Amino acid sequence: MSALKLGYMIGYWGAQPPTGVPAALAEVERLGYDSCWTAEAYGSDALTPLAWWGAETSRIKLGTSICQLSARTPTAMAMAALTLDHLSGGRFILGLGASGPQVAEGWYGDDYRKPLARTREYVEIVRQVLARETPVEFHGDRYQLPLPGGSGLGKPLKSITHPLRADLPIYLAAEGPKNVALAAEVADGWLPMFYAPRHDGFYRDALAEGFARPGARRDAESFEVACLVPILVNDDVEAAADAYRPVLALYIGGMGAREVNFHNDVFGRMGYEAEAKLIQDLYLDGKKAEAAAAVPTELVQDVALVGPKEKIRDDLEMWRESAVTTMVVSGAPDQLRTIAEVVLG
Repeated sequence: MSALKLGYMIGYWGAQPPTGVPAALAEVERLGYDSCWTAEAYGSDALTPLAWWGAETSRIKLGTSICQLSARTPTAMAMAALTLDHLSGGRFILGLGASGPQVAEGWYGDDYRKPLARTREYVEIVRQVLARETPVEFHGDRYQLPLPGGSGLGKPLKSITHPLRADLPIYLAAEGPKNVALAAEVADGWLPMFYAPRHDGFYRDALAEGFARPGARRDAESFEVACLVPILVNDDVEAAADAYRPVLALYIGGMGAREVNFHNDVFGRMGYEAEAKLIQDLYLDGKKAEAAAAVPTELVQDVALVGPKEKIRDDLEMWRESAVTTMVVSGAPDQLRTIAEVVLG
């Protein structure tokens, strides 16, 4: 069993940029964290902060969790990836995700339908750019390079810049079993957002399906699973859980439409279908505090580590036995030091 690694989640910005990131990054690099991660929703982008703050680091890996497919064409994404990989000396990890229909269609004006087929094409084009073996040419259902029609003057092109690594790692965000299997088939890693170790067999089965497909890039031993795992150290378990309940209520209840909310579906598969529906109903009715209060402590403890250090050490054993290879955490510098002490020893 490999030792668990730690990642630091910078995330996406709220109404204003977060404060203290350079100091926190310096601290996690000193503490031996393996990676740090930015994200994007419909405000700040994932790449600019990673480049800006990452420039002050020397060892830690720099990842996006996630870059949204709708935000950039595959070739534009490949350009950004190879650029950041050069600037960081080969420390970049490209995390990609389809997001959801509300953001893809509402924010980007992009057709969300067939996200799995679109993801497969997207990754294939990015890999073509990074391989730089021939001019990029692709004829898929979603993407066509060169574009047919138009001026008629488009032609296949090869990146002017030679990528530092043709095998730059690509991780996929995925929640449903089909998407998890796709990640195992075409990517180097998986970015789950809500993972319950007690359902580890479910995830491993989905991953195994992908690993077994012809042409799969990885196997279970060489595949990375970098999972967001809130770790809230507090002598009072309920107080620690209270700190995370509003976040869970937001994602279960408000991050998606009533008809399509992939986060809500995740907790339904865990056995919380009735609770997830109640949380969503309350949240969408504007009763956010009540929605947070409706999040069961058991549900919190399924996807997060909460409570005194000794309890967290005990609960960690289930995570060490799971498919997760990196626990991605957040917090103030003192919290990040405590987490390193507990997880890394």
